Amino acid sequence: MSRAAELVSVLETTDSLAIVCHDNPDPDCLASALALEAIARNHDVEEVTIAYGGEISHQQNRAFVNLLDISLRPLSRTAIGEYDSVSFVDHTRPGANTEVPAGVTPDVVVDHHPGESADAAFEDVRDEYGATATIFIEYLQELEVDLTTRLASALLFALHRERLDFVREPTRREYEAALAVYPDADLEILEQLYGSAFSPGTLDAIGRAIASRERRGSSLVASVGKTGETDALPQAADYLLNLEGVDTVLVYGVVGDAIRLSGRSIDPRVHMGETLEEGFDELGAVGGHHDMAGGRIELGLFADEDDDDGALLEFVGGRLTRRFFDALNLDD
Repeated sequence: MSRAAELVSVLETTDSLAIVCHDNPDPDCLASALALEAIARNHDVEEVTIAYGGEISHQQNRAFVNLLDISLRPLSRTAIGEYDSVSFVDHTRPGANTEVPAGVTPDVVVDHHPGESADAAFEDVRDEYGATATIFIEYLQELEVDLTTRLASALLFALHRERLDFVREPTRREYEAALAVYPDADLEILEQLYGSAFSPGTLDAIGRAIASRERRGSSLVASVGKTGETDALPQAADYLLNLEGVDTVLVYGVVGDAIRLSGRSIDPRVHMGETLEEGFDELGAVGGHHDMAGGRIELGLFADEDDDDGALLEFVGGRLTRRFFDALNLDD
């Protein structure tokens, strides 16, 4: 039995399905959720809810949700225990990059990130793939689910944002998947998505990262300071990677009650996921791919009693910067 057929065999016993996105979902996660929704409805699942944790702050992600009219529900207002089945897309384990408690076991997991098994009834994790959307496009083709313009547009944009735009180690599968959905996509919608404007908060955060950057060799660390714009961190990391002579970037910042990390590298000798694990695994939840990774460290590990943001950021920055450069085996 193929993986797509195995997925259907699980869905056919389900009347209600909660599709859980990871916190602060990106286009790859959201498009994958839409694809799973289409497959579920095509196989007579009566109730399907797409839920997410965190926030959608990246300007393109907000535009993605609005232009494609994606119906989402915050996890805080979703009683996932009342659904027959729970599915994770673009992430694997409860309690890691999701507000879902660690004690919850999903029934379906589809992801392309390396990580520990969630012991789901159906689990398809392909870390040799460049995007979760690629896996779902293969499912849709095999199951002969009709591609709507909305779904094709979502999947094509997801492939571009996840891998193809930055040529971040896309596999041949990403190009083949993009070619498969291209004929049904609305390119005008994609053009609008690429033209979506930065929020003032994101622009300010990127500005702070530029001003605070600390470089050692071809590696760089920068801070976005304290911000409510979670997605400003990967955007700042992407921007700083354009600096001449720089091939590895870590951006950190205080978002809510946690320190967020976002790493990028185009150096084939650097595995960013492993680098963050070596530097910060004992402090929080970190990990990712060869070229891109991220993490979250609870602020309580660093916070002091005077609650001075400037002093806290200076203290945190010194510790994080040293750990990152040490993990890369870079001395002064």
